[in-house]
Amino acid sequence: MSDIAIRVEDLGKLYHLGALQGNYRTLRETLMSSFAGPIRRMCSRFGHSTARSSTKSETQSGKDFIWALKNVSFEVRHGEVIGVIGRNGAGKSTLLKVLSHITEPTEGKVQVRGRVGSLLEVGAGFHPELTGRENVYLNGAILGMKKKEITRKFDEIVAFAEVEKFLDTPVKRYSSGMYVRLAFAVAAHMEPEVLLVDEVLAVGDTGFQRKCLGKMGNVAQEGRTVLVVSHNMAIIQKLCEKSLLLNSGKIVAYDATPNVLTKYLEELSSGSASSVVETTSSPNRLLNMKSVIKKVTLQDQNGDYKTDFNQGEPILLSVHYDARDKCEALAGSGFILESFSGVRVGGFNTYMGSQPPHRIPMKGVVHFLIQDPVLTPDHYYITVSVGPHQNRLIDKLEKIVEFDVHSLDIYGTGYLVTQEDGVVAMKCDVAVEPL
Repeated sequence: MSDIAIRVEDLGKLYHLGALQGNYRTLRETLMSSFAGPIRRMCSRFGHSTARSSTKSETQSGKDFIWALKNVSFEVRHGEVIGVIGRNGAGKSTLLKVLSHITEPTEGKVQVRGRVGSLLEVGAGFHPELTGRENVYLNGAILGMKKKEITRKFDEIVAFAEVEKFLDTPVKRYSSGMYVRLAFAVAAHMEPEVLLVDEVLAVGDTGFQRKCLGKMGNVAQEGRTVLVVSHNMAIIQKLCEKSLLLNSGKIVAYDATPNVLTKYLEELSSGSASSVVETTSSPNRLLNMKSVIKKVTLQDQNGDYKTDFNQGEPILLSVHYDARDKCEALAGSGFILESFSGVRVGGFNTYMGSQPPHRIPMKGVVHFLIQDPVLTPDHYYITVSVGPHQNRLIDKLEKIVEFDVHSLDIYGTGYLVTQEDGVVAMKCDVAVEPL
């Protein structure tokens, strides 16, 4: 028997933007429609009713073609854990959709040996009107599990997801974190030979992320194969011995993870990042968020737009927003700063800088002048958000802008700090006393 779990040869995926006119239903919507009735009957013994939900129709217009993947070839052996990294739009999610047979390739060959479990988006395979209990059966059925298998693992799935109190609540009332916990639990407990995971861990809390990492590690130790897409390089470094770097649908590198991360950092530092990001229809927007943030920019203290800064140089982050038709009142805005490796450096919000009651105009720009701490040379990401309450967000964009910090003799001694010195450059008064 071959030890190759996944073989991809000259894979290409071409999208014709606007080729479909009129209304159509996605594969997922068709599956949901087919399974909703049987799932209600399957779960009727629990004595709970379910409401009907209409499917959404979509239309496309235009005549543009785009190759989401082109000339992609690689092999993955049984038991390997492979990271798939790259910028937004690089083709990562499309690759996993082709491997999971959700999307048909335009050209090339794909062979996946064994049962495939995929978690490609938060709440994938969930019907919003069905309860968590019913969606465990629905999602399990879509992933290829039989009713007896789902029933046998039901308690284990629920315990892993930590949603016992909300089992009989429609999932449309779940938070995004609850969505991802339940969806991941179902996918991970179906005992797949190949597990495909796409960026969903960005939604869960730190404790659940550790649990998911442990579960994926166990899957690999059992001789199964895992492909994980993530922008969190700490997860990639911890979990994956090898990684695949995509850029504009093509493979840039496929090697040991440290080598690929070095290549990726070089790519990010090449000046291709934008200091002005239009965000109205950004793919970085979290699930169920409203399009309130319209633009995010980075400038230096002179007002010049840029993404390259020297150590200690102030960075002006500006969040342009319009919430006039989205909510009755807007309380504040904030940001989170992360390093390339996934370390959270810190953050700030308007609540920290003012006393209650917290209010900002319904349309405006929030300027954050970032002066401290002094960052060490690295590539950094900024996540921004706005909300009507300190604990409730109406819009959040993950890692929407990015920038590089370059070495400078900040101590005036000729010593240049590096990433090995940490995330920030410490400043201390030192006195040496002879004894």
